[in-house]
Amino acid sequence: MLLPKELRSENLFPEIREDALAYFAHHRIAWHQWSHHLLSSQACCLNFLMPFTTEPNALASLLRPLLGEVEMLPLEDDRLPGRDAWHVGFEWIGERDHLNEGVGKDATRRRGANCTSADAAVKYRRLDDGSVGMLLIEWKYTETYGSPPDLAKEPTRRKRYTGIAFVPDGPVRSDAGLDLADLFWEPFYQFLRQQMLAHRMQAVREEGCDHVGVLHIAPGANTAFKVVTAPALCHRGTDAVRVWGDLLVQPNAFRSVNTEKLFGCFDVTQHPQFSRWWDYVCERYPGLVGRAG
Repeated sequence: MLLPKELRSENLFPEIREDALAYFAHHRIAWHQWSHHLLSSQACCLNFLMPFTTEPNALASLLRPLLGEVEMLPLEDDRLPGRDAWHVGFEWIGERDHLNEGVGKDATRRRGANCTSADAAVKYRRLDDGSVGMLLIEWKYTETYGSPPDLAKEPTRRKRYTGIAFVPDGPVRSDAGLDLADLFWEPFYQFLRQQMLAHRMQAVREEGCDHVGVLHIAPGANTAFKVVTAPALCHRGTDAVRVWGDLLVQPNAFRSVNTEKLFGCFDVTQHPQFSRWWDYVCERYPGLVGRAG
């Protein structure tokens, strides 16, 4: 189930291969270690979302069940040469080092490597009140979790995130009786970092956003990754997604949707330019577009 690494683009929908390689190179984005695996979550995310980058009307239709009536806004300031403005960003880390993850005197960060990176991000304006928002998207495919945290990494994690995880300067409730290390178990550690990034971006109104939230997209059939792995959280429930939402001061800053529900509602007949893409995802990922069996 592995392609040669030099052929990782073969893991992508043919019509996005050139743009994906150019985009990652232009923004110096690191490919995931297993992006050449046929079950790669990164490849899956790109296959589903990259065709929408220059199709804001279709993107708005896709997200309407979650956001209501919105206008999608361009996200990348430094667009690819010769390309239209993009309305989906990938491996998004924010403009600033909000989470104290930069390396060296210049606090260098690289999208997709050794710092918190949202799998994707979208920016929009609500049509009812004109407010501007952003969603940091965490994309899951076949992930499962259960291994305990690496204790050797705990000092670094505490140094980075102490003071920005719990209220008033973080998104997690302070009355939950938790120590920061209780959240170092996956998938909560990913939830925590994504939510802290969204929280800090909103606090400084980065990209002119009035609100920034996290959108978690995962297959409904993948129930294994929802196991509550953190011992300190086991008494709170059996669904990691629900438990995480209950820990937040603003629960509506975190949303979760099944992949097949989101894309199964997309009416491709209203966007005929997506017909070849639709045939591709229906054939390759039938269970993720409500076409299983």
